[in-house]
Amino acid sequence: MSRLVTAPRRAAAWVRWYVAEFTGETAYERHVAWLARHDPGAPVPTRREFERRRTDARYADPRNGHHRGCC
Repeated sequence: MSRLVTAPRRAAAWVRWYVAEFTGETAYERHVAWLARHDPGAPVPTRREFERRRTDARYADPRNGHHRGCC
């Protein structure tokens, strides 16, 4: 394959990876992998449960600038 075709594909793949990392889209996959390595017997939460816990933790922690129940 010519470099004119592979370079844009590589650039597009990098942009997709960067956006997924920046937005937290890959957090669930990283969490599941971490559980498999560190606690293989632990129950794996569904993506919905994981996102709910993550949101609850974000709004419960006063150090991150959010207040409970407020935007």
